[in-house]
Amino acid sequence: MTDKRLKYADQITLERIKVLHPAIRDKVREAYLNVNTHMLGKCVRLRLAYTTRSLEEQDALYAIGRTKLFDASGKRLGKVTNAKGGQSIHNYGLAWDIVLLLDTNGDGNFDTASWDTVADFDGDMVADWMEVVDAFKAIGAEWGGDWKFTDKPHFQMAFGMDWRAMQEKIHNGEFEIEEIDRIKYKWIKL
Repeated sequence: MTDKRLKYADQITLERIKVLHPAIRDKVREAYLNVNTHMLGKCVRLRLAYTTRSLEEQDALYAIGRTKLFDASGKRLGKVTNAKGGQSIHNYGLAWDIVLLLDTNGDGNFDTASWDTVADFDGDMVADWMEVVDAFKAIGAEWGGDWKFTDKPHFQMAFGMDWRAMQEKIHNGEFEIEEIDRIKYKWIKL
């Protein structure tokens, strides 16, 4: 039987969830489906903007604003991240970033991105962003909005480890390999 909640899901997010660490994949998927089905109104959807990143993708983000100073139109770029490849929990499949998608004209296309953390787009008297935060915290996720240097789109389930401990597990061979869509992922043993 088909999960009726998939009606409210977008394929991009489902594909991104599929490449999260197996230890959190199902929990994140369930929270995502529940948020879209039961917490956000018909004009708002949750998207996972980033999940697992390769070391190369992380290094490319780290370069923005450092060695890659300008975009294609000549606009000066600011720093995106302080983490090099291997120094982000995203590199281990244990982190994800969110964005809200809005259907601003009621046509069923959620084509406007929002990182507004206080707006109540669905009119239920609770900020939509915070509804998402509560749902992910309920599954044990840590929210970057609670940190001293806030990162409000960021969530992670690091199992008490920092990136150094995770990197050490990789170096010590404490990982398993999983192939997803012909790409091999190294998942640290938890």
